[in-house]
Amino acid sequence: MVANGVRAAPLWNNKEQCFVGMLTITDFINILHRYYTSPMVQIYELENHRIETWREIYLQGSFKKLVSISPNDSLFDAVYSLIQNKIHRLPVIDPVSGNVLYILTHKRILKYFHLFASKLPKPSFMKKTLQELGIGTYKDVALIEETSSVYQALGVFVARRVSALPVVNNLGKVVNLYSRFDAINLAAQQAYNNLDVSIMDSLQQRWHCFENVLKCYAHETLEVIIERLVEHE
Repeated sequence: MVANGVRAAPLWNNKEQCFVGMLTITDFINILHRYYTSPMVQIYELENHRIETWREIYLQGSFKKLVSISPNDSLFDAVYSLIQNKIHRLPVIDPVSGNVLYILTHKRILKYFHLFASKLPKPSFMKKTLQELGIGTYKDVALIEETSSVYQALGVFVARRVSALPVVNNLGKVVNLYSRFDAINLAAQQAYNNLDVSIMDSLQQRWHCFENVLKCYAHETLEVIIERLVEHE
């Protein structure tokens, strides 16, 4: 995943001769959070565990069929499947060969509509504000202090099931953002044996440029927010 710059990979089962699931950054985070004890103890399980073994431990026998879609299905079907199954990635599988052709995400679909459906009539709710539409989290927002450890951040990811955490300083001001994708940095740098380092120190090791935290306001319209998200992609 690190070598190819991807956030998820389909899992192939040789016995069943089909794709049975997706390996994501969430799995990596769950493994780190489950097995980490201290910087003095190496996480041998991370390097020695087979993916199949981890799935058996984590899923505890509750294996679900891989949710996928055919290239002949509509975008509406794709969006509906993402929402109904509460997943972030939807593999597009060729019904004839069984090969994974693409992986659809909310972000890719959003970008497509923004770029290619701009000439179509827009629904009225696009002109409404986030506050009017009730979009967003306004109470009990999951966040992390910049002095907190990476392990504490992983714990919040596991408990709250969020994709990113606002990083705040001692004044409560948002100064950065720690996302699930940042956790994959630990694998790239083989730094997962010391999760006691602070969020601030960990973010300084980012390999990609970080300009600032992208913000939005409750009084802005959904149309404006979508444009901002796509432009900063």
